[in-house]
Amino acid sequence: VDVVRFEKLDLLHVHYAIPHASAAFMAKQILSTFGISIPVITTLHGTDITLVGKDMTYRPVVTFSINQSDGVTAVSEYLKKATYDHFDVKNDIRVIPNFIDLNRFSLKPKDHFKKAIAPNNEFILVHTSNFRKVKRTSDVIEIFKLVSEKIPSKLLLVGDGQDRPKAEQQCRELGIAENVRFLGKQDAVEEILSVADLFLMPSESESFGLAALEAMACKVPVISSNTGGLPELNIQGVTGFLSDVGDTKSMADHAVYVLEDKERLKKFKENALKRAKEFNLSLILPIYEDYYKEVIARVKSIV
Repeated sequence: VDVVRFEKLDLLHVHYAIPHASAAFMAKQILSTFGISIPVITTLHGTDITLVGKDMTYRPVVTFSINQSDGVTAVSEYLKKATYDHFDVKNDIRVIPNFIDLNRFSLKPKDHFKKAIAPNNEFILVHTSNFRKVKRTSDVIEIFKLVSEKIPSKLLLVGDGQDRPKAEQQCRELGIAENVRFLGKQDAVEEILSVADLFLMPSESESFGLAALEAMACKVPVISSNTGGLPELNIQGVTGFLSDVGDTKSMADHAVYVLEDKERLKKFKENALKRAKEFNLSLILPIYEDYYKEVIARVKSIV
């Protein structure tokens, strides 16, 4: 409330229906007592809809928060449909995809790092996540085991979370621990992606797949599940491959197909970067700015 009053903001753009859209509604009511009317745009990212919002106890506040917003965006067509399917939403939802800063996420020369990870020029597979159940980290390890049986390779696991201890134990039981490195949380994930040959994302659910986009921006093809918004990002047979959730054999076969031919891998890498450029910040930001102007004008016409 104080920021809006003293900085004289024209619009509030909040992310996630819970808690930020509901907090913005309260702020809007308080501001009205000062004679200030400010539009609120809510962007839905996924967990507020696919996880939190499906809890019956949260459903009323999620629905209310979305319907009380002056503008609503979602990061994928999948998420837009899921929102309408699970909530009594009357508002129009505009799909504006996630974006990537190509100045940060780009291929960087890291030959010394690559040599340290893969001293015998093994291929490097990468997975980044918060190690929650929905990320299916066990599938990542199973895919890698199948790939490593056919192609010399290493696996880098970036991130931390509740399933990490189980993942470490699984690597030991499968006898692949010496070829797997758990790197924990990393700030400069783009430096790790710069040495990768393939990115694995076998998730149970992804509203968009931002981690996959970050990989593509670093010229890394993606082997993923075909769930949620991933088919809107990862193009089958072009930037990588998609398989049914849990079909680790299919994912491993696709990984081997991409890696076994150097020219083929090079083409997939080029396609991945080309696709990532379609989500460049410089292209998506003007879409948001136009939407801001549209919502502000609509609210002013009503007031």
